[in-house]
Formats: sequence, C-alpha cells, structure tokens
Amino acid sequence: MSWSTHTVFNQPRPLNNSNLFLSDTPLREALIREGAEWDVELQASVGQQLGSAESLELGRLANASPPELLRYDPCGERIDELRFHPAWHLLMQGLCANRVHNLGWQPDARPGSLVARAARFIQHAQVEAGTLCPVTMTFGAIPLLQQSLPALFHHWLPGLLSDRYDPHQQPGEQKRGLLIGMGMTEKQGGTDVLSNTTRAEPIAARGNGEAYRLTGHKWFFSVPQSDAHLVLAQSKGGLGCFFMPRLLPDGSRNAIRIERLKDKMGNRSNASSEVEFSDASGWLLGEEGDGVRQILKMGGYTRFDCALGSHGLMRRALSVALYHAHQRQVMGKNLVDQPLMRQLLSAQALQLEGQTALLMRLARAWSTPQHEAERAFCRLFTPAAKYVICKSGIPFVAEAMETLGGIGYCEESELPRLYREMPVNSIWEGSGNVMCLDVLRVLAKQPGVMEMLCQQFDTVRGVNRHVDRHWRQLKLRLGKVHEAQARDITTRLFHLATAVQVLRFLEPPLADAWCRQMFDARGVTPLSEDVTTRLLLRATGG
Repeated sequence: MSWSTHTVFNQPRPLNNSNLFLSDTPLREALIREGAEWDVELQASVGQQLGSAESLELGRLANASPPELLRYDPCGERIDELRFHPAWHLLMQGLCANRVHNLGWQPDARPGSLVARAARFIQHAQVEAGTLCPVTMTFGAIPLLQQSLPALFHHWLPGLLSDRYDPHQQPGEQKRGLLIGMGMTEKQGGTDVLSNTTRAEPIAARGNGEAYRLTGHKWFFSVPQSDAHLVLAQSKGGLGCFFMPRLLPDGSRNAIRIERLKDKMGNRSNASSEVEFSDASGWLLGEEGDGVRQILKMGGYTRFDCALGSHGLMRRALSVALYHAHQRQVMGKNLVDQPLMRQLLSAQALQLEGQTALLMRLARAWSTPQHEAERAFCRLFTPAAKYVICKSGIPFVAEAMETLGGIGYCEESELPRLYREMPVNSIWEGSGNVMCLDVLRVLAKQPGVMEMLCQQFDTVRGVNRHVDRHWRQLKLRLGKVHEAQARDITTRLFHLATAVQVLRFLEPPLADAWCRQMFDARGVTPLSEDVTTRLLLRATGG
C-alpha cells in the first residue's frame, strides 16, 4: 500500500553550483574597468568554487555549529582556547589561499590588486560572512605593522603575507600563516575609546616598540584565537595602541583571560569575546597618546570591508530570489514574468548596479592613496558607503525573503542567515551616526575634498538634469552643515557619487533609469520593459 498523498511540483530547487563571478555582469565589468583585468581568470575560478553546493554547505555548517570556548585542558590547566567546526577551517583555508587577507600588501603587488581583492571579498561574503572578520582585521592591520611592528616581531611579516591558514597554537615565528584581531571597546565607552580604563605601564623604557604590562578588560575582543591583537590602553602619555601576541616569544601564554563568547543575533560562526588582561604583555606601536591615530590607519580598510560585505550579502539575496522567480509558477506564469515581480527584481538589480560601480571605483582609489584627490575620495566615500549600503541591506534582504514567500522565512533557505548577518556591518567599526559625523569632519577638514567633488561632478555635467539639480542644491548646503543634517548629507553625497559612476559607465537607458529612480522628485516611475529585461539579464550573467 502506498502512503503517498500527493506529488510535489512547482517547488524551486535551491541555488547552488553557479559561478558567483561569471553570473555577475556588473562586477565583471567593474573589475576590468578599474584596473584588475589581469585577475579575471582567477576570479572566475574563485566564483566557480565558492558557488558550489559544497562551499555553500560549509557556510551553513559553520553557522549551525558555533565555536566553543574551552577554558581548561583535561589536567585542569587554564588554556582559553576555542574549538571550531571543521567547516570554519576549510572556509578560512579558502580565504587565505585567495589572499583576501593580504592581497595588495606584497612588495611585488600588481596595480589594481585592491580592486581584485574587493571582488574576491564580495564573492566570499555570499557564502559565509563570519570568516571575513579575521580576514578584514588582518588586512587592515598589515600596512600599520609593516611600518611599526616592534623589532622583536619582525619575523612575523612573512607569515602575515603568506597564503597559508595555520590555526595551530604556536609562537608566530613557527607558523606558516598569521592573523590579527582587534580590542578597542570597553563596557563603559563603546565608540568613545577615549574613556577606556585599561592601563598600560612600561616594563622598562617608554616609547615606540617598548614592552608594557596591560591591566583591564575589553567588552568586545574580536576573533580571540588570532595570533595577536591591536589593543588600545591608557598610558602616562595618553591612549596608546599596543601589539599584544596571544603567545609570547618564549611560547608561554599571554595573560589574556577569555571570560565568555558573545551570544550574537547573527555572525554565529565567528567568535567574539569578552576578555580580562592581568599584567598582559603588549608592545607600543608609535608613541603614547597616538593610539587613536594608529588604529584609524586600519579603520578605513575595515570600514570599506563592511560595505563590501553587505553588498555581497545583498547580491546573494538577489541571486536566490531571481533563481526562485525563474522557477516558481503562479497563475500559470513564472514569477519572473509577472509585471509587478519584474519591477521589484529589476529595481533591486538596478540598486546593485550602482553599488557595484561605486565600490569598485572606491577600491581603485584605495589603491592610489598617494594622490591627494584619491585620498580625499577614500576619506569621504568610505564612511558614506558603509553608512548607506549597510543600512539599505536589511530591507533589501527582507524583500528577497518575501519573493520566496514562506520558505524564505524558514531556516532551510539561506535568507534568514543573510538577514541576521546584515546589522553587524552597520554596527561594527562605527555605527551609522559615527559614519555620518565622520563625513562632516572630512568635509570640514580634509584637504582638497571640495575640489575633488567638483572634479567628479564636472565629468558628468549636463548629462542628466536630475543629477545636475541635486548637485547644485547640495553644493549650496555644504557651505554650512549642521550636525543634525549629517545623515541626509551623507546619503545625498553617496547617491550623487554613485550617479557619476552610473552615468559614465552604464548603458544610457540603465543610467537614466537609475537617476530617475533615485532623484526624480515626481516619485518612482515604473521601469520600461526593455530596461527591466536588460537588468535581469545582467543580474544573471548576460
């Protein structure tokens, strides 16, 4: 006797075994346009590997089995080690093999390396976001350490620049690959690091490269299994930045006590912790009182990665929604052929077209900081991109969940995990208000910023009346900006900068549609069928 009551049909298959790079036409075009055409073949290989069912399953497993804190070994000795699911280590191997943690910092780095690295980062974000935390901190720390690493640790540099992932607990000089974490936030201060209470006292001499003893705590100590952390602490001369290895040069454990791991809404695969320092050893980078300036040297890179990561999550959400819509039938027609659904999906694709163009342009600017205009571009549009993109990601993924309907709300689809990941990039490395206030500081103090803005918009003057009008209006407001206007100013600057890229490089019908969607005071108008068809084709690799 058969107990089958029905035949399952009209249930779309999950999206796997796709090429994340070749299916993303805007990303392919931007990679070539911004100077990393030499990396196309490898990007396609990375995209094929990351889009496989096996890689996507690794992402699921790493989040389904979060890391565990092991305080003691079987003999009762305190060890403060972490146990990760094997999926975590496999994902980390892939990230390091693809040099997402250090591409561009090698002495023989090719022009456009940071553009290539940004594209790889976006692809990895679509598979698993938690593993990007150690990668982005290491990437941001390397330029600082190349300049300021104490002499005792100079032999760490080859490990920081290698393509190996080495999770073993050994002194840095004995490892094939090294990772760096950060420890800034304390209970009482949060963003206000100047209120930090952790104290640093010199063991012998004071000053750059000297050893200190640190006593205090960190409320958020990111990736506690890292080989070393950059830590802020108060010294006699003010807040300093200290290099704190997990294992000391003699192989003994540094006096860092992990109190607990954070129980986070998302980012479950990644370990975030609370720690106490009890005469822990740290080596001063720079001078006492110079800590914030030292940390900010890496802050721009990590903030940029927040925007890249959110964009990657948005791209994955759209890909999943599109794949579903091409298969699911309603009233005898595929969802993707229903007029209202076509408008929704193409509007999301258009949003990502603009983001991709701006982010890859920003990656090129980070590649050439020696130019004043490019330096001003980085300083202004990195916090602006982090604010706007990370904020927009939350409703974007929610809309993709609606496209799938009830199954999109269930854990067996990818979208709940993507949705939970979204807020962390808005919060980490400075929340929205912090980013917007930073934009105001750049406008007020960064040399050459207004000249850079005028040059940018001069390249598209007269091409689109909506953009011309909005730039004229904004330029008048920039003469005297009040703090309460920071969010609005930041959003307008980001959209106008994106418009420049869109007008210069997108097909004219798509560029015109983007500008109308963003700037037309009459409200959002439906996209034409020709534009809709073109956007959906580009979003799937056509």
